[in-house]
Amino acid sequence: MERDDIYEYSLDTHHSEEVGKKIRRKIWVVTAILTVITGIEVAIGGMVHQDNPYWYIVKWLFIGLTLLKAGYIVLTFMHLGDERKVLRYVILVPYFIFIIYLIFIALTEGNAVHSTWTNYGG
Repeated sequence: MERDDIYEYSLDTHHSEEVGKKIRRKIWVVTAILTVITGIEVAIGGMVHQDNPYWYIVKWLFIGLTLLKAGYIVLTFMHLGDERKVLRYVILVPYFIFIIYLIFIALTEGNAVHSTWTNYGG
């Protein structure tokens, strides 16, 4: 008995094998780029410890690389990269401003809690 609730999407692609190869290549390139950025983050995190005087710079580097990955994911997987430049900016600029604001609040509150904790003998 054949099931009628399964739809075979691969039979409904409507593109040639050449276009399919380009799509698969793009998927591999995206995977490679995200893997390289993640590898850089892991390598730096493994080499530079929190007691290192450069840890402050490393934290900002992590934040920047994470924002880079997030923007690239939005551009690629949400197909925003195929849109006009103005539309990309209208969507991405407020997103980055909001994320930077959240990071600022988190770091400010973290420093306030730390200074309060050390001032009162915590």
